[in-house]
Amino acid sequence: MADRGASAVSLPQDWPAHPDPILALNRMGTFDWDLDAGLIHMDAQAYRVFDLRPEEFDGHPGSLGVRVPQPEAARLDAAVARAIKDGSENYGAYFRIRCRDGTPRWTHTQGYIRRDGTGRPRRVIGIVRDATEELAESEVRSLRAAQDEAFRQQTNVVQAVSAALAHARSVRDVISALNDTDGFRHLGAASMVMGLVEAGRIRLVAEGPVDASVPGTQVTRIDEQYPMSEVVRTLVPRFIESPEEFAEGYPILWPHLTDLRVTSAAYLPLIAQARPIGAMGLLYSDRRGFSTEERAVLVALGSTVAQSLQRAMLYEREKDLAQSLQQAMLPRTIPSVRGADIAVRYRAATAGGALGRDIGGDWYDLIPLPGGRVGAVIGDVQGHDTHAAAVMGQLRIVLRAYAAEGHTPATVMARASVFLHELDTDRFATCLYAEADLSTGVLQAVRAGHIDPLVRHSDGTCSRVPVEGGLPLGLSAEFGRLDYPVSTLQLEPGHTLLLCTDGLVEQPGADLDDGMRRLSALVADGPEDVLALADRLIRMAEDRGGDDDVALLLLRRRVPEAPPAGGRLQQHVASGDAEALIQARHLIRAAVRSWGYRDRADEIELVADELITNALLHTEGSAIVTLRALDHGAHRLRIEVEDSSSALPRRLDAGEDGVSGRGLLLVERLADAWGVEARGGGKAVWCEFRPDA
Repeated sequence: MADRGASAVSLPQDWPAHPDPILALNRMGTFDWDLDAGLIHMDAQAYRVFDLRPEEFDGHPGSLGVRVPQPEAARLDAAVARAIKDGSENYGAYFRIRCRDGTPRWTHTQGYIRRDGTGRPRRVIGIVRDATEELAESEVRSLRAAQDEAFRQQTNVVQAVSAALAHARSVRDVISALNDTDGFRHLGAASMVMGLVEAGRIRLVAEGPVDASVPGTQVTRIDEQYPMSEVVRTLVPRFIESPEEFAEGYPILWPHLTDLRVTSAAYLPLIAQARPIGAMGLLYSDRRGFSTEERAVLVALGSTVAQSLQRAMLYEREKDLAQSLQQAMLPRTIPSVRGADIAVRYRAATAGGALGRDIGGDWYDLIPLPGGRVGAVIGDVQGHDTHAAAVMGQLRIVLRAYAAEGHTPATVMARASVFLHELDTDRFATCLYAEADLSTGVLQAVRAGHIDPLVRHSDGTCSRVPVEGGLPLGLSAEFGRLDYPVSTLQLEPGHTLLLCTDGLVEQPGADLDDGMRRLSALVADGPEDVLALADRLIRMAEDRGGDDDVALLLLRRRVPEAPPAGGRLQQHVASGDAEALIQARHLIRAAVRSWGYRDRADEIELVADELITNALLHTEGSAIVTLRALDHGAHRLRIEVEDSSSALPRRLDAGEDGVSGRGLLLVERLADAWGVEARGGGKAVWCEFRPDA
C-alpha cells in the first residue's frame, strides 16, 4: 500500500517548502535588525524591494537614506519607536522610497519586536514588500467609490431641484428654486448664469454670486462668440475642461472671468419642444474635466430646468392675459363721491399652479346717482376662469345701467337677475346692492344670495348688518321669484360700510359665521382711514392665500359740514305693499332730521304719510314719494307724492258729510305751502316746510 502510494504521488525532495521561497514568490523580503549592534541584515528579495545592490548597503539603517527620503524615514522611525515604547510586539507602516531611476514606489513593512527576559527590546525581525500595486488598486477603488458617491449626490441634487421646480409658477420662481435648494452649489459649481432667448438675443435673467457679474453680457446676440450663444445655436451642451480651453475658445469672455478663478465650465442649452428657450452655465473653480456620469447628470438638470421654465413662461402669459381681462372688466377708476371716503381692492385667486385660474368673477362698483346718492355694488359670478370674468363684466355693466336709469334697488336687482338668466350661460351670481343718500345717511340694501355687509361705527365697534335676501342672480327668474326685499338702515356720520365677497371671509373647514366674526374683529381693530383699512384687509387675504378671489368696497360717510342744498330722495310705494310704506316713512324721518328739520320732523312725517295714504286709497296704481331740499334764497323742504290718476284731491270743509278729504285740511294746517301739479296722465301733490326757527 505504501509503495503504491509512493509511486502514485511523487513528492519533491524539498517538501515541505522553506518559508524563504514562499516569501520570495510573494515578492516579500526579510530583514533582521540587531538593535544592540545597530545593524540590519537583509535577504536578496529585500534588496530588490529597496532597489539596492548588496555592495551599496553597509548594514547601517542610515544607509537606507539613499532610497528612503528623510520625511519617510522620520515617520518610519517614529512608528518603530512608538511600538517599542508602548511595549507592543509588532508594528506595520507604509512608506515611500525613491527608486534608482527616480520614480517613487510605495513599500510596506511589518516587524516583530523580540525582547529579553527583562522586557528590553533586542531584535526586530520582519518583512518588506512592494505595495505599489496594492495601493494603486486601493486608490482606484477609493476613487471609484468617491465618483459613485459624487454621482449619487449629484443625482439627489437633481431630484431635489426637480421637486422644488415642480411648484415654480414664474421665471423668478425657477431661479429662486435653484438658489434656495443650493442646486448649483451642491453640484460643485461656484457660480451660475442663465439667459432666455428673446427676439434673436439672449437676455441674462440670473447670475450668482453677486460678484460674478460680467460686464456687457446682460443682452447678447445668438451669433456672438459666447458659450451660451453657442449652445443655443447648436443645441449641444458645451463642457469646457480647463482654463486654457476657455481662453482659447472664448477670448472675449475669458478676460472677465479671470478673477473668478474658473477652472472648468458646463453650458447647457435649455430646450423645450425641440426649440431653445435659453441657456444655463455652471462655472467651477476647483475641478477640471467632467466624467461621463457627471455630464449625464448635468444634461438631465438642464432638461428639468428647461421644462420648468417653459411651464413658468406659459403660466405667466396665461396669467397676464387673465389679469388683463379681469382689469378690463373691473372699473378703471372709482369716482370721488361728495360726503364719502371710498376704498376698493381686488385680489386674484391663487389656485395652486392651475393655469387660467388666477382670475374670477368677483367685482365691485360705485355708481354716482342723482340727488347726491350713490350706489355701491359687490358681487361674485360662479367660477374661476375667463368665462366667469366675461359674465361678470356684462353683469356689472347692465346693473350699473339699471341703477343709473333711476330704478329702485329691488328693481335693479330683479332686472339684473333676468338679464343673467337670458344670457344663456350656466353661471349664477351673488350680489349685494346698496343705495345711499349721503346727506341723510339713509341706506337701502338688497341682497341676492350674497353675504351680509358690515358696518364699523364711529366708536370703533363693528357689527354684521342682517339684510333680507333673495335668490342669487340668474336663478330667481328660473324659479319664478323676482322679489328682492329692501332693507333700510341708517349710516351715521363717521360710520363705514364694508361690502366684500366670501373670499375674504371663508376658510376651508371653518363656519361662515365664525369667519364673519373674525372679520368684524379685524375691522374693529383696524385703522379708521378706509384706504389703510382696505390695505390691511387685502394683505390679510394675501397672507392667508386660498383658491378664491377677493373683492371689497369700503364707504365711510363723512360728517356733513352744513345742511345740504338740492338734496333729493325718492321711494316707490306699490299698492298694498305695507313694507314699502314703512320704508318710505323711515326714509322721510331720517332725511328731515339730517337736513335740519328735527323740531318739525313729526309734522312732516304726518303730512307725508297722509299724502301717500290718499294716493294709495284713491288711485288704482302705486305712488312715488320724492323728498327734496330746496335752496332758492331760503331753505325749504318739499315733499311730492305722484300717482297715475288725473283726478284732483278735494278739500272738504267742516260740516260736510263723511270723513274723506279731511286729510287735506291737516296738510293745509301743518305745511307752509301745498299744491297740485299735473304730471302727464297723472298728478303730483306737494307740500313745503321751512326749517326750524
